Amino acid sequence: MSKIQDQDPAIYQAIEREKRRQAEGIELIPSENYTSEAVMEACGSILTNKYSEGYPGKRYYGGQENIDTIENIAIERAKKLFGAEHANVQPYSGSPANTAIYFALLQFGDTVMGLKLDHGGHITHGLPISFSGRAYRFVQYEVEKETGRINMEKVRELALANKPKMIVAGFTAYPRDIEWKKFKEIADEVGAITVADISHTAGLIAAGELESPVPYFDVVMTTTHKTLRGPRGAMILCKQKYAQAIDKAVFPGLQGGPHDHIIAGKAIAFEEAMQPAFKEYAKQIKKNANHLAEELKKHGFNLVSGGTDTHLILADLTSKNVPGKQAQNTLDTVGITLNKNTVPFDTRSPMDPSGIRLGTPAVTTRGMKEPEMERIADWIDRVISSINDTAIHAKIKEEVKEMCLKFPVPGIKI
Repeated sequence: MSKIQDQDPAIYQAIEREKRRQAEGIELIPSENYTSEAVMEACGSILTNKYSEGYPGKRYYGGQENIDTIENIAIERAKKLFGAEHANVQPYSGSPANTAIYFALLQFGDTVMGLKLDHGGHITHGLPISFSGRAYRFVQYEVEKETGRINMEKVRELALANKPKMIVAGFTAYPRDIEWKKFKEIADEVGAITVADISHTAGLIAAGELESPVPYFDVVMTTTHKTLRGPRGAMILCKQKYAQAIDKAVFPGLQGGPHDHIIAGKAIAFEEAMQPAFKEYAKQIKKNANHLAEELKKHGFNLVSGGTDTHLILADLTSKNVPGKQAQNTLDTVGITLNKNTVPFDTRSPMDPSGIRLGTPAVTTRGMKEPEMERIADWIDRVISSINDTAIHAKIKEEVKEMCLKFPVPGIKI
């Protein structure tokens, strides 16, 4: 990065500090991961110079022969990876992609069902202050208080009572697998369109570690980072009957020129996800998440739903007498990054909730396995148990750094 160093030292120094933070710390935010160096090269390539409004073969500007090649490769790889009939790889990120789906298939004011935010859903699944909650009439299903799981019979009752035009299934903080087939059966019973948001689990689904909604659902949206380990972005997969409406909603409905450098990064990530090594990676994500969950339980942590089927763990810290925000901030000081998070039926504010959310995609990318999960659980417990003891925190910070430097981050040399 010599050019940045010479031209803009302030930005260069901030990037260097971030490189060190990533290399010396443990990344447990379940929506974060490390891309391959090949993906990073694509995202930093000269493709960022090109404007390409439209789709392959139907662009508004000239000079598109190479861009069309790249986007067509990305489309075909996405379809092959997930067994989809149609793929749109242009969405900038998950929220705009969900917005495009709603824009394509709904009228403003239509009734939609989605998982409530503080029960594990996403802001685009009907949060009242978001576009989704303001533009459409969202009816939100919840998890059960006793189990922390979605009760599909209650989902069915809600659907029968409200007759939604669309049912959205997926999550951002729900640790369990989704019963896609049951959602589809309910949707068919009430005549609803089915939309799956697999942003968190796409990599696990692509690797065959979790069941795919693609055979059942009308539309499937995913981000391309998280467990899929690609660049920041999204894509929409759908049945052929919805292809034209989806494409028109993405462009010109909601977006202008696609980010060609990011689409190239997506194409590379899709190819990587079809390799045997990626399947082993996805297996280890689940093993690490299960092991970390069990170790946290040994330390007395209360896990929502009692554990995980995926990469994600949600812990309620009420019994530890430490709020989620304080836990997040204190763990940051020792080099362990996770996020504060509401838990179902939380009595605290979303900005200072009762829980923390953590996951294993990034640590697994670095090659960490079950023994490291045990150390991580122990460090988390020691920090939470000595929340105000800075001397203990300083010691843990050095232990974390020592371990992390044995597991390099792709593209970072310290």
